[in-house]
Amino acid sequence: MADFARARERMLARQIEGRGIADRRLLDAMRAVPREAFVPEDMREFAYEDGPLPIAAGQTVSQPYIVALMLEAAEIGPDDRVLEIGAGSGYAAAVMSRLAGSVLAIERHRVLAEEARGRLARLGYDNATVREGDGTLGAPEDAPFDAIVAAAGGPSVPDTLRRQLRLGGRLVMPVGSREHAQTLVKVVRLGEDAFAEESLGPVSFVPLIGAHGWSDGIAAEPSRAEPMQARRARRGPVPAAPLPELIREAAEPLPNLDDPAFGRLIDRFGRSRVVLLGEATHGTSEFYRARAAITRRLVEAHGFRIVAVEADWPDAATVDAYVRGRPRRGGPAPFGRFPTWMWRNAEVRDFLGWLREHNFAMPEASLRAGFYGLDLYSLSASIEAVLAYLDEHDSEAARVARERYGCLTRWQHDPSTYGRAALSAGYALCEEAVVAALRDLLARRLEEAEAAREALFDATQNARLIAAAEHYYRAMYYGSDESWNLRDRHMFETLRNLLDAGGTEARAVVWAHNSHIGNAAATEMGVVRDEINLGQCCREHFGRDAALIGFGTDRGTVAAASDWDGILEIKRVRPALRDSFEALCRESGEPSFLLDLRAGRHEALRRRLLDPRLQRFIGVIYRPETERWSHYLEASAPEQFDAWIWFAETRAVTPLGPETRAGTPETFPFGL
Repeated sequence: MADFARARERMLARQIEGRGIADRRLLDAMRAVPREAFVPEDMREFAYEDGPLPIAAGQTVSQPYIVALMLEAAEIGPDDRVLEIGAGSGYAAAVMSRLAGSVLAIERHRVLAEEARGRLARLGYDNATVREGDGTLGAPEDAPFDAIVAAAGGPSVPDTLRRQLRLGGRLVMPVGSREHAQTLVKVVRLGEDAFAEESLGPVSFVPLIGAHGWSDGIAAEPSRAEPMQARRARRGPVPAAPLPELIREAAEPLPNLDDPAFGRLIDRFGRSRVVLLGEATHGTSEFYRARAAITRRLVEAHGFRIVAVEADWPDAATVDAYVRGRPRRGGPAPFGRFPTWMWRNAEVRDFLGWLREHNFAMPEASLRAGFYGLDLYSLSASIEAVLAYLDEHDSEAARVARERYGCLTRWQHDPSTYGRAALSAGYALCEEAVVAALRDLLARRLEEAEAAREALFDATQNARLIAAAEHYYRAMYYGSDESWNLRDRHMFETLRNLLDAGGTEARAVVWAHNSHIGNAAATEMGVVRDEINLGQCCREHFGRDAALIGFGTDRGTVAAASDWDGILEIKRVRPALRDSFEALCRESGEPSFLLDLRAGRHEALRRRLLDPRLQRFIGVIYRPETERWSHYLEASAPEQFDAWIWFAETRAVTPLGPETRAGTPETFPFGL
């Protein structure tokens, strides 16, 4: 069950106080009002996300930060009489009821007015009243008001509302010449006909419909404030050419995926230490095939010998043994953990077949490219790998390791049980035990013979994984947001260990989701949630020697599930939302292209794209019905990526069952 109280505190700390809202009465009011009670039941898991949410009649409950920004500007006092235009779900009225003496909210949609009225009554906000009517007319019979707050954008501030302010009264409302792009303004009544007005910054709201607003029939869209709006002010004037036109001019058309010219497009990054290749989903064929084509070029022409993927280390190690012809231990087939289709698919199979052929053509084993996993989920397999290594090399060390790992045995095969185990004081000692085992293995590296170095590195990495996973699952089940950061730091440290083990000339290509390989500091993840990721760590550590390449699509099909551990479904990908980066790419009219986003390449376009805008992220789970809220974040594409690879229409990967490919050995590679 969701911990809404904790989510509310996190919202206040990050989204509200973190953006400079300091009014203690307002913060306490938002702390007291359960936002989850004001959104549809199927959207409650998103109640404290940093964005608006849909309600009935095509309307929205506003982004929490925008509610706070407007109410702070309205300067609502304990005895004030407040008028709200656009009651919506009643959330803002509930917050204002904790600040004011009385609140009158006007809502033009009958269904919303009735629902908000009933909701406020049930929750005990008895000093807030909801009335159905035309909000642009205000409530002259109840005027004057100390404050008026309008939650919809009109072409101007209606004079009818100005005149209903008392002297010294404040009105806060979005206005603008376009229906969905406005400036938030604050109006203060100074005299009978004297008003002062100031701008509070850009926002986007549903239209204010009524006699003194926009005419009815304008399609309402979800409002979206600018959570990264402070960055916009630094940009300065920009060219006026339409962005899709600028994208079309800068776009480099992509050759066929099977054409060697496709991989050559990435030669501009061939001297990088690390090339990170993203994906906008975990189940799109074109993304896998494009990464395979680019990786083939980097391996053959630029000497890359590390292929590191967003997969578990033990699973990848089994495949690595296959592609490099190394000895391998028995065990279950790799990539059997959900989601199996992410790596157990025809596209990966074909790439691994090529990598094996390439490696076996090398004159020396040291020139072969390896396949490695960066992730940390496979605790059971890692423990087994460490113990197998110690059984072979030091039986006493194996005995001690078994004792140290003993406290993990109840949950290593099902980490969800750790949610209960971690609450016991005795289980906190696991952290000391697994770290001690790691220290011992690291010390042994200095004593091992050269011939055994690779086996020791594998065992040591598994030990590192166990230590990192102990921290990760503890953070996840204690409810810490640090779990994301722990996971991506682990992936970065694993990548660094691989590069260090390969020597100063070692180069790596990484396959992972856009959310991991794009620079998090340029996204809502980093700006609002304080999350870091693999791409950000690489940018900070390697500088321009790290190339971050994102992938995107507009429409097609994708392999995904509806819930965690759910069955595989081939789902239809909805066309990208019109305010998104993907929509701009679609409107360019180009079916596929590479966009070089580095400074100095296409500067007019780059400057325009610096402004944060929506970007789609589809992972293992895809829920089209809640796509706007569950799959979009704001990001500045040129600060997030060095290049962007676009396919307007894509198709799902081809999952592999337990059967092997015809004409190949039983061990090919997923039958190992």
